Amino acid sequence: MNYTLNDRVALVTGASSGIGQATALALAEAGAKVAVAARRTDRLEALAEQASGEILVLKTDVTDLGSVREAVTHTVERFGQLDVLVNNAGLMLNSPVLGADVTEWTRMIDTNLLGSMYMVHTALPHLLDSRGTIVQISSTSGRTAYATAGVYSATKFGINAFSEALRQEVTEQGVRVVVVEPGFVSTELITHITDPARLAMAKEMAASMRTLDPKDVAAAVLYAIAQPAHVAVNEILVRPTDQSS
Repeated sequence: MNYTLNDRVALVTGASSGIGQATALALAEAGAKVAVAARRTDRLEALAEQASGEILVLKTDVTDLGSVREAVTHTVERFGQLDVLVNNAGLMLNSPVLGADVTEWTRMIDTNLLGSMYMVHTALPHLLDSRGTIVQISSTSGRTAYATAGVYSATKFGINAFSEALRQEVTEQGVRVVVVEPGFVSTELITHITDPARLAMAKEMAASMRTLDPKDVAAAVLYAIAQPAHVAVNEILVRPTDQSS
């Protein structure tokens, strides 16, 4: 189905690769004006060259509240409004608890959880004005915790909890909150893992199934955003057919 998002303005974090990149391209293809936010601006510039429609490149660190505020401000200054926020920026640095590098825990919590909270807090006044949509990219790890993925799962469980509380706060004011929980997706996410054994395990798991493509998740995001204003798709769980857990 072809969806139309003409006159909508979207801000997508973590847009330099994977799900964020695919989502930004899908939103632009549907007619939205899209602000793409990430730290790697060279990749954002390459995305902007691929995309149809108007793209705003924003060098953004979601762990820095000042950087987040600048991203939202520049988006609204450029396009005059904000209708959609897609919180996608994330890290997965899995390892056993025993012997873990706890600085990796801090990085995941700051990026995955606090970063999405900062974006919501900053963008929410504009989204209330537009009766917009907030899309929170979570994970199947936000439903079931796994050994060696405890902190990553904790951040995703946290996103789910925050999102449900947020939904209850804003739904009667016309703002829709959507949680998207992908299973195994073929992205560079697993390459962030520094623990050799866990990295090898993740690669083996990926090779054992037909993984999702980032475009598959982007299609789910686009579906939720494009629904009529009175329809709130609050949760989408999407796994590879071959993924049993």
